[in-house]
Amino acid sequence: MTDYEAAILDVDGTIVRGDDPLPGAADGVRALEAAGCSRLLFSNNPTRGSDHYGEKLAPHGIDVDPNTVLTSATVSAEYLAATHPDERVYLVGGERLEAILEAAAVELTTDPDAAEVVLGSFDKNFSFGTLWEALRALEGDVPFYGTDPDATIPIDDGEIPGSGAILAAMEAVAGREPDAILGKPSSVAAAAAMDRLDADPTKTLVVGDRLDTDIALGNRAGMETALVLTGITDRAALAAADVEPDHVLESLAAVETLL
Repeated sequence: MTDYEAAILDVDGTIVRGDDPLPGAADGVRALEAAGCSRLLFSNNPTRGSDHYGEKLAPHGIDVDPNTVLTSATVSAEYLAATHPDERVYLVGGERLEAILEAAAVELTTDPDAAEVVLGSFDKNFSFGTLWEALRALEGDVPFYGTDPDATIPIDDGEIPGSGAILAAMEAVAGREPDAILGKPSSVAAAAAMDRLDADPTKTLVVGDRLDTDIALGNRAGMETALVLTGITDRAALAAADVEPDHVLESLAAVETLL
């Protein structure tokens, strides 16, 4: 039996790329289950709720309980509902994130002058007009959050700009950084993950493809970390980075070597 009690698995770039499962990913998940590890999927995708990944992964032989899935969208919704109840949130983000926030009873406003909180995220319709309104919403000391810092998102044939790129534009015009990022690698994200797992952080393994989110989350929270080379990070980027994983795996399929 493994020394790990639990595993936090990234999704995009670790289990899937775009809509397709990565080779051996299902084998890696089954190896963790056979070793008795509790499992939590944690995606920084701010456009998806917990139900999505069960529907996405089931056809590929990976069973997912929605209660064992977190996304930067669900973490952000839970955090804002708990810390800013009855405050109007101005959202720079897409319709799916808007629906997730509303389902968590977060009050939204489309009027930048009425904003009491600002949340920045991925928005395919981001424009000059959006940025101008965001500048108005961010006037004064209104609390400013981001769902996730991912500058790019991997897709089937490359990458597209992500939340981090939009947040950078908002930061530039407002002249300040977000007060907090709510998805990985934040302390908010780590606390949400450990609340779901109810495991000892020192006996928890984090597996993901991004050094600045997945590996940084584990390092900051005292967890063991494993970088997979199936997503954003390659060996050249790893060699040049300040963030160091405990283990480097060619893919999730190789996680069995750690158990």
